Amino acid sequence: MVNVDLNSDLGESYGAWKMGDDSTLLGVVSSANIACGFHAGDPAGLLKSVRDAAARGVAIGAHVSYPDRVGFGRRDMDVTSEELIGDVIYQIGALQGIARAAGTAVRYVKPHGALYNHIAKNERQGRAVIEAIKLVDPDLVLMGLAGTPILQLARGEGLKVVAEVFADRGYTPEGLLVSRREPNAVLHDADFVAARMLNFVRTGTVAAVDGTEIRIEAESICVHGDSPGAVTMAQTIRRVFESNGVAVKSFLPAAA
Repeated sequence: MVNVDLNSDLGESYGAWKMGDDSTLLGVVSSANIACGFHAGDPAGLLKSVRDAAARGVAIGAHVSYPDRVGFGRRDMDVTSEELIGDVIYQIGALQGIARAAGTAVRYVKPHGALYNHIAKNERQGRAVIEAIKLVDPDLVLMGLAGTPILQLARGEGLKVVAEVFADRGYTPEGLLVSRREPNAVLHDADFVAARMLNFVRTGTVAAVDGTEIRIEAESICVHGDSPGAVTMAQTIRRVFESNGVAVKSFLPAAA
């Protein structure tokens, strides 16, 4: 039996504004990227999501972002290194406090949205995020886009890393994510996506938007919790995996 991690972005509701179906997704995924309040998430909602994740044995990661609630963290920001270090420390610390209150712990960090894409190729901001993680807890794992320089940079700084591939996003021939401003950036057909990810597990390749087969080395698969039909997509992926001898299991055990 092959094991593969399935992660999703959760905890993104804010007050009366509801985003995604955390409760159902936590019964499907093996790792949860929990918002930290900068792009989404209110404290009471984050506490509930973390408690639910802990109860289901789902590993918890801090989904850190630029301070951009209005843009849902998807607008690029030219922040200073000092600002970014402080912002990331603040967010991880907040989620660590919530996790401790829920009887669990944050095990990894996954940047969100524009920050995730920016540090994939921007060394200055990448180093700031790495420095922040090391200052908080050097045992935290950094999750990032497979094949990008940030992972090598983090390894060089002594951090453990895990690479991920996106189930519901289009890829360029260079192995980067298609901009959300472009066609075919987000995929919606659950059966197509599940077959695509099963092929990835078997071959290590994903078809880019131009049909090119690109090789990707990744230990985790992401399904966006805010995508339309996210629950159906995650459930379909898990069902197809398990019927083909692939077990969904986190790359890290949930904290006791």
